[in-house]
Amino acid sequence: MISVRISEIVAITSREIKKWYRSPILLFMAIVQPFLWMSLYGKAFNLTGLFRIPSDILEQLPPETTSKFAAIANEILAKFFGASDIDFFSYIAVGMMGVVLLFTSMFSGMSVAWDRRLGFLNRLLIAPIDRSSIILGKVASSVIRGVAQSLLVMLIGLALGMKLRVAGPVEFAIALLAMTLLGASLSALIISVTIRLKSWESHIAMSNLLNLPLMFTSSALYPITLMPEWLRAVAIVNPLTHGIELMRQTLILGATYTSAEVLWHLSLLSGFALASSVLGIYLSDSALRKT
Repeated sequence: MISVRISEIVAITSREIKKWYRSPILLFMAIVQPFLWMSLYGKAFNLTGLFRIPSDILEQLPPETTSKFAAIANEILAKFFGASDIDFFSYIAVGMMGVVLLFTSMFSGMSVAWDRRLGFLNRLLIAPIDRSSIILGKVASSVIRGVAQSLLVMLIGLALGMKLRVAGPVEFAIALLAMTLLGASLSALIISVTIRLKSWESHIAMSNLLNLPLMFTSSALYPITLMPEWLRAVAIVNPLTHGIELMRQTLILGATYTSAEVLWHLSLLSGFALASSVLGIYLSDSALRKT
């Protein structure tokens, strides 16, 4: 029974992946927006540069004053960004990796609308397969596409000057796990929300309604500590925040990452992925039975 369920999921996932790589324009469009954010916003708005004193001013200050200013600036950078030698472009590049996963997950539910419109969903519903396999196949394909596109964004970031500092293979594996859990949790949640929508126009409207609030209430663009109290409370319960922070800890902080924070973000992200997957399967199965 388990082997049959796995073969069903693999078959649906394979179909979705083939649709993806046979349409390179979809990959191109998914990469363009994060690339623009990194190259324009990340390079122009150098937030970490605000805490560094220009060299011509430092030359005019006494040595003891210079050392005090440097200590204060390093303390501020370490508090806001996790390390004193981090740059804002590397910080936002990891954030864009999480945003790519968000956008991919947002549009994963649209494939259900297209399958319904083209009649393929009706064929699946009358076929002798479990309805949860349909949802799990959609989620698995979304995770594969999201992780692949996120890694591609990382390569683009490296070409633009991103400083990647990974302590070891274990830390990189944790980053991949974070991408997987984040993609699975978001796609399962989005599919459960949008599966009752009958048209692709409604899916686009719902995606546009959700993706920007989720992005701006996370730490994708700036640290949580710089947010007002009410927004900070929202960011803490946003799964995108924990996925991005987990990737930052393991990808750009090097040996200075905090194990306690890694475990904290990983446990919360795992819990959210499990809860959203169970909820997504339940709500989607209920919606498909009424189709």
